Amino acid sequence: MHLPRLSFTTLCLLSLLIRLGMLIYGEWQDAHMQVKYTDIDYKVFSDAACFVTKGESPYKRATYRYTPLLAFLLTPNIYIHKSFGKFLFVIADIVVGILIHRILCLRGLHDQKAVNYSAMWLLNPVVANISTRGNAESLLGAMILLTLYWVLVKKFFAASILYGISVHFKIYPIIYAIPLLVLLDDEDYWGLRRKGKEKEHDRNSLKYWTGKLVRFVSPTRIRFALISGGVFFLLNGIMYYLYSLEFVNETYLYHVTRKDHRHNFSLWFYYIYLTFDASKSSIMALLAFLPQISIVTLLGIVFGKDIFFACFVQTFAFVIYNKVCTSQYFMWYICLFPLIIQSTTIRFFYKGLFMLLTWIVGQALWLYQAYNLEFLGENTFFNIWKSQKCLENQRRYNKWAEFKQWVKIFRLFIERI
Repeated sequence: MHLPRLSFTTLCLLSLLIRLGMLIYGEWQDAHMQVKYTDIDYKVFSDAACFVTKGESPYKRATYRYTPLLAFLLTPNIYIHKSFGKFLFVIADIVVGILIHRILCLRGLHDQKAVNYSAMWLLNPVVANISTRGNAESLLGAMILLTLYWVLVKKFFAASILYGISVHFKIYPIIYAIPLLVLLDDEDYWGLRRKGKEKEHDRNSLKYWTGKLVRFVSPTRIRFALISGGVFFLLNGIMYYLYSLEFVNETYLYHVTRKDHRHNFSLWFYYIYLTFDASKSSIMALLAFLPQISIVTLLGIVFGKDIFFACFVQTFAFVIYNKVCTSQYFMWYICLFPLIIQSTTIRFFYKGLFMLLTWIVGQALWLYQAYNLEFLGENTFFNIWKSQKCLENQRRYNKWAEFKQWVKIFRLFIERI
């Protein structure tokens, strides 16, 4: 990716100014145009924060499906300014960019390349738009990247605490538990030989696999699991004490049985729309998790030793097969993509440019049909589904087919099983 040579400080300041300009424009659009700039979710966050300031439950606000921590965090929306949360999300955006740069430099990437790859997040118009419209995904992105950074520099205690908070904040980072646990080992867990003493025929013995299991249950892994799990259950216990089953149902269980018939990017959307009132639709909503969890688990095991690549492909697969997918879900894996770009065969001005254009065209097709449905009242559900399938196939090609590590590492994994 060839960009004008910028210092990283200049890049951060430029990205901050762009986002501040978008915040100001958003205020104008909200006041003067029928289509609002601010996302409806931000209104939900602010209303929930208002209830919290009155000593009431944030779940009194219909459709608030998040941890109460987010409502507490956004109480300055009530006390200071209604756009405080947006500014907080913008700062989180910049923090994510800083963490991307630090991780890349720590892994030995040349500074200018690290700046260029960080720009893929900091100058990304999709990222800037989502944060300035009032979506909180960059907060979680910052927590996840900081967790991975602390693991990289072997600050396991801090990483385990933040990981527990991240999973409480939104449940999906639980999928990173597998690559995190695989990584937390001083030895090559997937190696055929351990310090030159293991032989290939040993794999057929019970002693070999017992030793593997014993070495996997290491003190570092036990401490990480206990601390992160303890933080997660402590926060959940506090929230349960404050808001009882309402907290559990709205924050976690709702997402398990959720059926969203409104238009979104999910490959399940049209099926859910057609069967929304069917008696067995709740069962199918649960069964939809099976391919998602199976694929995500396998990817975590296969790529666990490359923590950033593992987290990226896990998140990408999780989003693809999720029952609901909107634009902010792209943030979950976009923040990880600059960290693994070196593992791909993508060259930006050739394959990369083509991939970017196909992604934009796919989005445009979908948004055109969604606009006809939302604002013109036309029945375009089937056309939305067809556009979604085009976008889905394009994403699969762009993000998976080009990873040169995939076939080699997967074959190696199968051989060693």
